[in-house]
Amino acid sequence: MKKIEAIIREEKLDAVVNALEEANYPGLTVSDVRGLGKQRGKKSDWHGQFQVRTFQEKVRLEVIVHDEDLNRMLQAITDAARTQEFGDGKIFVSDVMDVVRIRTNQRGEVALD
Repeated sequence: MKKIEAIIREEKLDAVVNALEEANYPGLTVSDVRGLGKQRGKKSDWHGQFQVRTFQEKVRLEVIVHDEDLNRMLQAITDAARTQEFGDGKIFVSDVMDVVRIRTNQRGEVALD
C-alpha cells in the first residue's frame, strides 16, 4: 500500500477531486495548509502599500492506495493540478505498513476496500 500526499493550489482542488473520482479512488483526506517553496512569498499591492506574504495557501490531499493503483492516481492528480507555473505543488509517495478499519477491526489491504 502507498500513501499519496499532494500539496496543490486551492483553486485546483475541485478538478483534482473530480479526476480522482473518475480514477475510482478509495477515499481521501483534505486539509488546508500553508507553505513556502521557491516562490518565497507573494507580493501584493493594497492601496499603494506593498505587502509580502511569506507563506502560500495550499491544500493537502492524502490518499492511501493499493500498489497497483499508484500510477493511475498519480497521473490523475498531476494532470488535474498542473498549470505549468511555479507553485503547482508537490506529490510525496510513501509506504504504508498497515491499515486498520476501526468499525470492523479489519487490517491490511482489505481495510482499504
